[in-house]
Amino acid sequence: MVKCGSGSHIRCLILTLLIVLGGCASLEPARLPHESTPGPSGEALWQQVSAVRSDDWFIPLNIGRTALEWRLRAIDSATESIDLQTFLWSNDAVGDEISQALIAAANRGVTVKLLLDDSFTVNESEFLATLNRHPNIDTRIYNPFHYRPDNVAIREMFNLGEFSRIDRRMHNKVLVIDNIASIIGGRNQADEYFGHHAKANFRDMEVLAYGEVSQQISKSFDAYWNSGWAFPLETLGSNANDAQQPGNVPGGQPYLRQFLPVESTESLASAWRGAATTGFGGQASLLVDAPAGETPSVESATLLAAQMLRWIDQAEHELIAVSAYLIPTQELQQAVERALARGVKIKILTNSLQSNNHTSAHAAYRHHITQLLELGVEVYELRAFASGRALYMDAPVESKSLGLHAKFMLIDDDVSFIGSANLDARSLKLNTEIGLMIRSAALNGRVRELIAHDFQLSNAWLLQQRDGGSIVWVGDSITHKEQPSDSTWQRLEDWFFGLLPIENEM
Repeated sequence: MVKCGSGSHIRCLILTLLIVLGGCASLEPARLPHESTPGPSGEALWQQVSAVRSDDWFIPLNIGRTALEWRLRAIDSATESIDLQTFLWSNDAVGDEISQALIAAANRGVTVKLLLDDSFTVNESEFLATLNRHPNIDTRIYNPFHYRPDNVAIREMFNLGEFSRIDRRMHNKVLVIDNIASIIGGRNQADEYFGHHAKANFRDMEVLAYGEVSQQISKSFDAYWNSGWAFPLETLGSNANDAQQPGNVPGGQPYLRQFLPVESTESLASAWRGAATTGFGGQASLLVDAPAGETPSVESATLLAAQMLRWIDQAEHELIAVSAYLIPTQELQQAVERALARGVKIKILTNSLQSNNHTSAHAAYRHHITQLLELGVEVYELRAFASGRALYMDAPVESKSLGLHAKFMLIDDDVSFIGSANLDARSLKLNTEIGLMIRSAALNGRVRELIAHDFQLSNAWLLQQRDGGSIVWVGDSITHKEQPSDSTWQRLEDWFFGLLPIENEM
């Protein structure tokens, strides 16, 4: 036993930590029975939708409120199975409403499987345990922390001995309904991803997909679920015995649908038939990283990154990329150079210092700006107080800022990528990611229309290099010689992080 005298709490903590780290055993993968999502549902609702058209179709979910409405509608439509895979889930208004919709589905007899990364579960254990108590809801945590104190910093300290394992996170975001309809993209389950946060919201993007492509996404979910690194929540000491009964999520409100009224069966069917009528047909290729094998600490093939680079190498005329975090790996940099050498025009939108929720990521990106501009890439940065930010958030917006969280790409005039992967080392080398590369001229054209707003100089800064090498940020009515920021302190923080060798972790 470690004994600590008065005034020695810090020394005691350090000593205890060293003892724990010195004697800790590595977490081993779970050995669980294999489970698979049932095949596509043949229920009447889906028969009606498939009667409208039999091919795969897609709808971009550009606006947070619309994306939330379709997420809730999809859950309400489930008759047999729901698979939800996510990086982050907050017990806020949006997170609560999604959870209540899932409970309602489980009450109807739907089998609900929830798979979360462990990065942000430290304050949500009771919330998640409440969901998990429902007999039709099964919750698993991917690549969990071995030692689980109820504090983020202490949890990370106590698991430093397994840093190479816990550094590799599951960043996938997927919702599959009845193995026939799905939503895939960049949004987590929290207010700020759907425009409902009181102070700061994200511009994000997802795609609603229907048809056989959803079965491919479901198979990828099953691969993670059965990987051995998806641990049942109840095995992780997550307060499951103390959780409230399902249907009364802690901190939530009664089941009053503030975002989407509960729809009748006919209303649901009508909405899906309308979506099938207006959806964009296309052929989709699923880009997805494999889950960890025997251990996430072993360098595995970056399947999505390799496939994405092959698609970039096929670009003939134009490449438009929107990436919340832009820190080109060597392989991505070389692909960009090859494309430019072929005469491909490249335009990229990323976060500015002011709009970026991770200053350290911006500091790493800053080292690449000059090289990108010198190569001939058009670089735009989102303005935190963009004049058109009301499109992406609930009113009132006067004091609310906007950040970029979307991850999508347009290749020439017929291919669109929408997924969870940023153009940075963390997405392309460390995290697992997922996305759809969709060949459809109509969908590509529609996404182009949607993002024209984002590249307007009232909503984004255009970076230009002047004679002598200095960079300026050009807006619609003002040009800055220094990067726009909230304060001198923010610039100093950005400068400090830029001194650290952290690029490969960003």
